Amino acid sequence: MRYLDPHAHMVSRTTDDYRAMALAGCVAVTEPAFWAGWDRSSASGFADYFRQLTEFEPTRAARFGIDHSCWLCLNPKEGHDRGLAREVLAILPEFLDRPTVLGVGEIGLNKNTRNELATFEDHVALALDRGELILIHTPHLEDKLKGTRLIIDALRHAGADPDRVWIDHAEEHTLGLIRDAGFWAGLTLYPTTKASPARAADMIETFGADRLIVSSACDWGDAAPTGVPTLALELRQRGHAESLIRRIVFENPCDFLEQCPKFRRPARG
Repeated sequence: MRYLDPHAHMVSRTTDDYRAMALAGCVAVTEPAFWAGWDRSSASGFADYFRQLTEFEPTRAARFGIDHSCWLCLNPKEGHDRGLAREVLAILPEFLDRPTVLGVGEIGLNKNTRNELATFEDHVALALDRGELILIHTPHLEDKLKGTRLIIDALRHAGADPDRVWIDHAEEHTLGLIRDAGFWAGLTLYPTTKASPARAADMIETFGADRLIVSSACDWGDAAPTGVPTLALELRQRGHAESLIRRIVFENPCDFLEQCPKFRRPARG
């Protein structure tokens, strides 16, 4: 079955991972900007990173028949530095205009600080002014519920259209909150943390598949680049219909991403 991985940090993965994803049926990835493992010291560091996402990674993915698109921003973990945030936001528009950039992301909160929230609000304002899709990171562990509520309140205050916003890293205690507010919710398929494929399948059985996007969010940590087909196998073993599985791993992400005119739905085969 063909599938999309709409949140995958491929700059941290090997070429062999692209090969494994292609063999499992991946036809497209979208890669959000994220933390490099250390705080960058200048906007020029982000400019180089944005060039990597928009110039190098699409070529690497294409070797395996995978379409590569990306999202750009200053990520939540570095959002505490307001001076750096203003400098990065100043250069973002020239990169957002590039043909493989789908929107602003992954923005959001890390520790729910005042500075992080201000940087988040600046990104949202830029996205709304330009008509961009928005991809949002929610905090992990004990900060997740509070951060998710802060994010939803900020989006409502800014007048964001929930149809055009994907709030990622949802868990059992935030998935309903996100969807009840009208936003798209994302499940992150990590082998042990965030949501294992079995745990994600439980949430799908509890909450349904509407406005739901699943992804591996694979990076340099304990993450599996084939998390999406592993979830598909889990659902298949539980007896779910192929139409439901296809909706979750292919149709749903395409329905959301097609709101950006730069995104082309891959042909199903």
